[in-house]
Amino acid sequence: MSENELALGIDFGGTSVKIGVAFRSSLIDQAPPISTQDFDGPTPLLDAIQRTVEELKHRHPKIVGAGIGMPGFVNFEKGIINTLTNVPGWDGFPLRDVMEERLDMPVVVENDANCMAYAEWKRGAGRGMDDMVAITLGTGVGGGIISNGRMVRGSQFGAGEVGQSTIDWQGRVGHYGNKGALEEYVGNQQIASRALELYAQAGVNRSLSDCTPARLSAAAHGGEEVALQIWDEIARRLASALMNCCWLLNPKAIIIGGGVSKAGDVLFGPLTEHLYAQLSPPFREHLMVLPARFGNEAGAIGAAALAIEAVDNA
Repeated sequence: MSENELALGIDFGGTSVKIGVAFRSSLIDQAPPISTQDFDGPTPLLDAIQRTVEELKHRHPKIVGAGIGMPGFVNFEKGIINTLTNVPGWDGFPLRDVMEERLDMPVVVENDANCMAYAEWKRGAGRGMDDMVAITLGTGVGGGIISNGRMVRGSQFGAGEVGQSTIDWQGRVGHYGNKGALEEYVGNQQIASRALELYAQAGVNRSLSDCTPARLSAAAHGGEEVALQIWDEIARRLASALMNCCWLLNPKAIIIGGGVSKAGDVLFGPLTEHLYAQLSPPFREHLMVLPARFGNEAGAIGAAALAIEAVDNA
């Protein structure tokens, strides 16, 4: 992969679209976010994205391509949106072809969690590894798989959805009818609801705003017993899903990003303990559980890196 070219990374979220210019492992320029909720349907939103991109191209004329990370099921080969999470009107939309015509440059369209995984594999905590699993923890749980030095996308480009794997075959019903899906237990809202429940059981009055992952992390680092219990529960649930990933894929590393991962030792300590307890010695002796290198910029950096790879291989 070329290390001396610029590419656009477009991170399309349910609430905003973030656009940046990437050089190697950094975003060297970023535009103000574009609110997805301010536009009715694809065309006016793409008009706004196009205007923003033209401004960035004017400042950085050596941009060679664009990568777009989308929060849903994407046909990577054709650049078509199969299903876009939480944003109506995009199902079946030929995004790659439309944007290539609008931007007059090569465009790659990929699932946003795969973009994060690609960023960590090529530029971040998993650099140089042929086998790894990356997951991102936030409002939901996304994931990406690298096996034998290649990204695993699956027959319908939906591989790596760790958040939809079950940790309880009789558990809560997920969005797709799947019972016990991991993200039904460790998404931001689910963590906050569980925290309120445990605080109430302990006779402690807390509001929902007191139960964000950031607040719970601070409380746990301060030694608060209920917060420590919450993080141990989160770690046990994550370990259940990641244990299955290990037995199925035998990765060298599991790389964890997203807002929840910022809890640090109060998450990674019990997670490693509970995960290793469920693996055979050859697995656990050679497995690393690592925090992601990139934060909120991972999706854009990974999308841009995919664009550079596509240009190099054209």
